[in-house]
Amino acid sequence: MTLKAVVFDFNGVIINDEAIHQRLIEEILLSENLFIKKGEYQKVCIGRSSRTCLYDLLSNHGRVINEDTLTKILLKKAQNYILELEKLDGLPLYRGLNDFIFQIYNSNVCLGIVSDATRKEIEFVLERSQLKQFFSVMISSEDTTSIKPETDGYKLVVQRLNQRYPQINLQPKECLAIENTPQGIRAARRVGMQVVGIANTYPFHMLQRQANWTVDYFTDLEWERIQEFF
Repeated sequence: MTLKAVVFDFNGVIINDEAIHQRLIEEILLSENLFIKKGEYQKVCIGRSSRTCLYDLLSNHGRVINEDTLTKILLKKAQNYILELEKLDGLPLYRGLNDFIFQIYNSNVCLGIVSDATRKEIEFVLERSQLKQFFSVMISSEDTTSIKPETDGYKLVVQRLNQRYPQINLQPKECLAIENTPQGIRAARRVGMQVVGIANTYPFHMLQRQANWTVDYFTDLEWERIQEFF
């Protein structure tokens, strides 16, 4: 077995943006004359997609909306997310990310993204951070209606990598996923991938029980050791 691809989640793995998402979601609820209780965002939203988070928050406050309306709200949120990032002098990328990506790329291993974020959000961050050139395939919220721990995104990234590079005949067991949530770890493992859990969002011990490897930071990842395992 050979390691042929490394697949990253986006929010909480590439960019440290939880505080931005919380602020934007609180603004959406405020526009509906609703107020999040203390600790409610952390309980309902951490580690979950914006779609699920918003739907559950609105439902908890007695507001039931249809999918079309929710999609429009999420598109507006994505636009505001980019506006928020444009205000920053530099993007809040995680320490050690760039060096780890360079290591993978220089080893002739494919890179992909599987995320519940929108394509515009992902592309904006990758372009501004000059990382887009390294990623061959991006699976975003526009590509699949299911969310993690459902496996559709991970199945699709393997399919698209094989379409782009048919000569590698990629199998899930030849992929390494980088995830920061239990839901993401389960999704990747259910398709047969090895998984690194990175403790950016959840405590180390919560991910350690589910991932093949668990680290606090990208700088803790030993690329040569991972390659030897495969």
